[in-house]
Amino acid sequence: MDGNSAGKCPVMHGGLTSAGSPVTHWWPKSLNLDILHQHDTRSNPLGKDFDYRKEVRTLDFDAVKQDLHALMIDSQEWWPADWGHYGGLMIRLAWHAAGTYRLADGRGGGGTGNIRFAPLNSWPDNGNLDKARRLLWPVKKKYGSKLSWADLILLAGNVAYESMGLKTYGFSFGREDIWHPEKDIYWGAETDWLPPSDSRYGDVEDPSTMENPLAAVQMGLIYVNPEGVNGKPDPLKTAAQVRETFARMAMDDEETAALTCGGHTVGKAHGNGDASTLGAEPEGADLETQGFGWMNPNLGGKAANAITSGLEGAWTTEPTKWDMGYFKLLFGYEWELKRSPAGAWQWQPIDIRQEDMPVDATDPSVRRMPIMTDADMAMKMDPRYRAICERFMADPEYFSDTFARAWFKLTHRDLGPRARYIGPEAPTEDLIWQDPVPAGSSSYDVNAVKAKIAASGLSVSDMVATAWDSARTFRGSDLRGGANGARIRLAPQKDWDGNEPARLTRVLSVLEPIAKGAGASLADVIVLAGNVGVEQAAKAAGVSIDVPFSPGRGDASAEQTDAASFSVLEPLADGFRNWLKKDYAVQPEEMLLDRAQLMGLTAPEMTCLVGGMRVMGANHGGTKHGVFTDREGALTTDFFVNLTEMAYSWVPKGANLYDIVERKSGKTRFTATRVDLVFGSNSILRAYAEVYAQDDAKAKFVTDFVAAWTKIMNADRFDLA
Repeated sequence: MDGNSAGKCPVMHGGLTSAGSPVTHWWPKSLNLDILHQHDTRSNPLGKDFDYRKEVRTLDFDAVKQDLHALMIDSQEWWPADWGHYGGLMIRLAWHAAGTYRLADGRGGGGTGNIRFAPLNSWPDNGNLDKARRLLWPVKKKYGSKLSWADLILLAGNVAYESMGLKTYGFSFGREDIWHPEKDIYWGAETDWLPPSDSRYGDVEDPSTMENPLAAVQMGLIYVNPEGVNGKPDPLKTAAQVRETFARMAMDDEETAALTCGGHTVGKAHGNGDASTLGAEPEGADLETQGFGWMNPNLGGKAANAITSGLEGAWTTEPTKWDMGYFKLLFGYEWELKRSPAGAWQWQPIDIRQEDMPVDATDPSVRRMPIMTDADMAMKMDPRYRAICERFMADPEYFSDTFARAWFKLTHRDLGPRARYIGPEAPTEDLIWQDPVPAGSSSYDVNAVKAKIAASGLSVSDMVATAWDSARTFRGSDLRGGANGARIRLAPQKDWDGNEPARLTRVLSVLEPIAKGAGASLADVIVLAGNVGVEQAAKAAGVSIDVPFSPGRGDASAEQTDAASFSVLEPLADGFRNWLKKDYAVQPEEMLLDRAQLMGLTAPEMTCLVGGMRVMGANHGGTKHGVFTDREGALTTDFFVNLTEMAYSWVPKGANLYDIVERKSGKTRFTATRVDLVFGSNSILRAYAEVYAQDDAKAKFVTDFVAAWTKIMNADRFDLA
């Protein structure tokens, strides 16, 4: 026996953990395509044929709610409930699951159950929410795959508020769980938890300079630092950060004030002890903790001994009751800065009456000092927030309704339009932030409309580019945008640089009379024109194909469009049309990946679409970069054939521009951008490009292009699901 064999590991050391060295470790500038395949169906234990949105419709909704109501007051020894009621904890779980949503790219939010995974499950701001999810496990276990974690977590928050007296606005089921961390979401460049927030701002004194698409002020926080900017109390500075942060999460000042005040009307903060005694976060804890983090050796079965944020105390006299107690204390007393038992800055009332003090979370015979965070003090000291709070105090019913609607928006912002709502409590009111679209007609003669479009004189590039621009705004992150509604004809989209306003106006002036004459929506006709363009291009390439089309899109009105909210959907780059609004710090190919992932494309679909758009002449402004063909307007494989042709060399000609030069003659044959050449330089993308460059790929390419094209055109057709 080899004397050294006993110490040999049967697997490659570190190769199966994060200590392994991926390609991007050795070549950090390598384009990482993982974001396009982060939710491979092979990671889903329910199987590719499982349809959650179908299964959840068979759920006994009333029974689930009854079980959750019972859970709220079933305090467990291993994690005792404050005042015997888990409402505050469940609200925080739901809030922090939903509160990662950011408007800029639609990512984050509670719609996927991603709080179950790293990094969110171990963020400092999510301390002890692992206990909340474990408390919900008996309910999840009982209802199985008919109830997703994503739905259950947010429903638990809703039921918690109801159990404490709030009339909620409603609730919809239908959120499908993911089964793998969304590790490719950009949460910030920091490598430490809770570093000074200055690194996220051009100027920390100006919250508007926070780096996009981020919304939270520090790595590991959901919103703002409760102790103040960089942990230094100053309510007016905190107010400015609160305003910017909530605006980036799609909330206006009134919604922000309602959520802040209503969120702190119930529950408490936990910091009664030495935070240094806590164990590691879930992802850093040992195996025997079984997914638990922040183990507290001093808990002793007493809710009052919990440590989470480091702040300690409740905001109201009766923290398990929905009432106006928050305003009574905040505006009824003067407040001063103190340190919590854990050493955190918090505000405490001066000369408070004993009857206004909440009782201890464990011992009802003892009364404790209430607190306010720096963000709470901002509600009192910032003039705009104070005016809103005074309206709330004058009309408690208005406050309750405003909060209920803001809470509904918070927990449903990334669920998509009302057409996707499921369950008996789904509200029927159309809300402007849901991007409502009226139903369109499907009874017109589609073939007759296609014939009129074909005879209109519009070019392939006109038809394809316009349809693409209409559909490309779709974001799978929060299910916004897309061709349905034809909002490309409305402000602000009609004036976006990326939509070539002059060309767009010309094309729409041709398509609008056709739509009106046929009784079809303009949204349908725009997509149908794109299909006609693709069919014509395929025919020119020698392939006859019908592009699938489903009528029924509607045309949204300006009144149904929140123009300010839609501004975030403006593309700043579109690699599919070889366009950049300006030069950016990130490379164009990285922006292409980001757009492709938001649209729900795989790497092969992205590859196919780029090659097809180039040869059809759909580049922004009609530029010839990447148009590697002498047959522009035909859906050929020429882009890939010439990209992989070794008779050419590729010569840099400046920032993001290259010449494709014949090796023998030295003649420039084509021009290209980085987005074009990445399909030849990146080993993975080149593998896809080579498939389409093969001599036997002509028909396959057209078929694949049409499938990917149709996927984008129908991405927002939730009525077809």
